[in-house]
Amino acid sequence: MTGIGRVLVIVYAIMALGATGRSFVQIVERFDEAPLAYTLSAVSAVVYIVATLALVFAGRPGWYVVAWVAIGFELVGVLVVGTLSLVAPELFAHDSVWSFFGRGYVFVPLVLPFLGLWWLAKHRPGARQAAPDTAAVAS
Repeated sequence: MTGIGRVLVIVYAIMALGATGRSFVQIVERFDEAPLAYTLSAVSAVVYIVATLALVFAGRPGWYVVAWVAIGFELVGVLVVGTLSLVAPELFAHDSVWSFFGRGYVFVPLVLPFLGLWWLAKHRPGARQAAPDTAAVAS
C-alpha cells in the first residue's frame, strides 16, 4: 500500500484512537448523562478500528468486503447522526463523534468515508494485471 492508501490508514487509526479514548472516558465517567451519544461514540470507535484493519488488509478479498461494509456503515452513521443532531438535538444531550457531521473532529468523519470508498473502488484486489517477470522472460 502506498500514497493515499497509507494516509487513509493513518487517519483511520487516529480516528480509532480518538473515538476509543473519547467513548471510554464518556462511558466510564458520565454514561447516565447521555447514553445514546456515548454509545454512538463507542460504535464509531469500533467502526474506525475495523475500517483501519480492513484497509490494511484490503488486498485480500475477504477484508476488502469488510472494508466496504465498515466504511459504508460509517458513511450512513455520520449522515444519520449528523442529520438527527441538527433536526432533533434533544436526542443528544452531549455530542458524539458523529454529531453535527463530526464538527468536533473538524468534519473529518464526514469526509473520510467518501475518500475511503473512493480508494476502495480504485484499488480492487486482483484488478491489477501482473507485469511479466523480466527475469523469467530472459531465462
